[in-house]
Amino acid sequence: MDNKTVEQLGVDVIRGLAMDAPQRANAGHPGTAMALAPLAHVLWTRVMRYDPEDPGWADRDRFVLSCGHACILLYTMLYLTGYGLELDDLKSFRQLHSLTPGHPEVHHTPGVEVTTGPLGQGFANGVGMGVAERILRTKFGSDLVNHHTFVVCSDGDLMEGISHEAASLAGHLGLGRLVYVYDDNHITIDGPTEISLSDDPVKRFEAYGWHVENLGEAANDLDALEAGLRRAIADEDRPSLLVLRSHIGFPSPNLTDTSKAHGSPFGAAEVEATKKVMGLPADRDFYVPDEVLAFYREAGRRSRDARIAWQERLRSWDGDRQAWDAAWGQRGEPGWQSALPKWEPGRAVATRHSIKAALNAVAAAVPGLVSGGADLTGNTGTQLDGEELQSADNPGGRSVAYGVREHAMGAAMNGMALHGGIIPIGGTFFTFSDYMRGAVRLAALSDAKVIYFWTHDSVGLGEDGPTHQPVEQLAAVRAIPGLRVIRPADANESAQALRVAIEREGPTALILSRQDLPVLAGTAESASLLEKGAYVLSEGDSEPDVVLVGTGSEVSLCVDAAKILDTFGISARVVSMPSWELFEEQDDDYQDQILGTGAPVLAVEAASSFGWARYADDSVSIDRFGASGPGGEVLAYLGFTADNVAARAMALIDAMDDLDGFADIDEQDDEEDL
Repeated sequence: MDNKTVEQLGVDVIRGLAMDAPQRANAGHPGTAMALAPLAHVLWTRVMRYDPEDPGWADRDRFVLSCGHACILLYTMLYLTGYGLELDDLKSFRQLHSLTPGHPEVHHTPGVEVTTGPLGQGFANGVGMGVAERILRTKFGSDLVNHHTFVVCSDGDLMEGISHEAASLAGHLGLGRLVYVYDDNHITIDGPTEISLSDDPVKRFEAYGWHVENLGEAANDLDALEAGLRRAIADEDRPSLLVLRSHIGFPSPNLTDTSKAHGSPFGAAEVEATKKVMGLPADRDFYVPDEVLAFYREAGRRSRDARIAWQERLRSWDGDRQAWDAAWGQRGEPGWQSALPKWEPGRAVATRHSIKAALNAVAAAVPGLVSGGADLTGNTGTQLDGEELQSADNPGGRSVAYGVREHAMGAAMNGMALHGGIIPIGGTFFTFSDYMRGAVRLAALSDAKVIYFWTHDSVGLGEDGPTHQPVEQLAAVRAIPGLRVIRPADANESAQALRVAIEREGPTALILSRQDLPVLAGTAESASLLEKGAYVLSEGDSEPDVVLVGTGSEVSLCVDAAKILDTFGISARVVSMPSWELFEEQDDDYQDQILGTGAPVLAVEAASSFGWARYADDSVSIDRFGASGPGGEVLAYLGFTADNVAARAMALIDAMDDLDGFADIDEQDDEEDL
């Protein structure tokens, strides 16, 4: 069988598998995978550099399927080229605990680079990967870092606003080595794209500063696809978009170019009819002839020698191997923690400022750190002093000016982290974390090592008013599984929070104040306890009558309220609880040691009360939106004063005493009944 015949048979086999897996699962999206089978074939057999024997090879090309609903295409290519998937895995498509879930999941299936689910996320992930590659290539040299990122996106990806943000950023940065293919199939679930879309993608992306080519009706022309991809690869100065007019479901006799081909299995009769059109055995599912599998497995070995040569270059490299290992390990160099600053009690420092001091103190010893803000770099503590802004003129710049693009920033950070070699930090006002929530959720789902500096963390920010004052955001981000949330009480806690974020895996959100906060006695000595999530900051002279639990700026209120309570002969324990998630990691003995004194617990936090019932008997909190005015006045108006905290503590003690009395009466009644 000659090469062209094998190639065409291979494309048809991909299309057959793209129908068979959803048909068996009775769920899935066959049509896009069928239309893009020739593109996938060209990428995996002619263009991309990868080695299934070492899926994590640092200098491999990255592939992102932004239209993740077409994941059967990716799984098929990973099976065919030898990543360890078997036909049985394709037969288990979308089944519980299978390696072939309904959308690609990084760390779950070998060869999957990012978790793409919501449309547009993968588009922006690719931009982050391009930034990471350029920074690392500049730092370590093109002998060690020299690869491309290939992204396949759909009409839906380009409709989502995040893709506009990310495309604008990529064009502004002049990110070469990004090759995007837009699958322009004119079909969405609701019907033809014309019912909701009339953009001209060529003009739009040209305006963004991209290299754009309209490949037209080339979806089934292998040589034309390869030529277009190679022209895009050759443009080192701009990201590239290839617009490919495909026909969803091709070559189905009855479902080509229909919305039915997008999101539903074809049905047995149409699968059989389509296989007959392609010349495949109509009575066989999951058909992969030996010659086709051998062809793709050989293609999967194309870059093995390149990977071995790269490993030899790394072994003989005389560069800074300590920095290389730290960057790719997403950690600091040995002893980096000793550079963290400390602050003495008596000072007053906003935690957004102390985090900046901590970041700059350790940046040189954590070579993978890349930091930036959504047009708020100076306000959020994300500025790296002395570092150039990332740009085509400064390709090694570790500071990224994301502009007012929170959503793209979040997803690009995921791309950087999952690319490897980078620990991205991104900052914005806490209330605007809502704009990046989709990307934050995927960071947690992907266990991506990203760090958020979310500042202006409460109504204490003041005059900007309720639109900018976060209230429900703390409860919202705490509800995301896998997201570590830390709200430090002062400068010392903020430095240790950064340490935890760099040392631990997965995403971390640091919730930081706009206003100055007093440096508290005991935080420098107890800073290592921050990683336990909560610790006793101060005690009264006797067993506690009440436990005051504060986070962030409200810890100092608890300290002052404890002093007031002491004048009334009430002993108060003050607990700083910067992180619920870290506290939940501790054993029951430690948690009881901190909170289980038998005394009532009053939580104090300038945010929604939602969730505090798990730890506290009552809370001083905010279950309304804020108010416009100077921050201190707004806090006082909403009850965040030491006097009010003390009064609420005394009321809680009285209420609990009354409940104890009722309990005693009930117990006596029970004894009399007996």
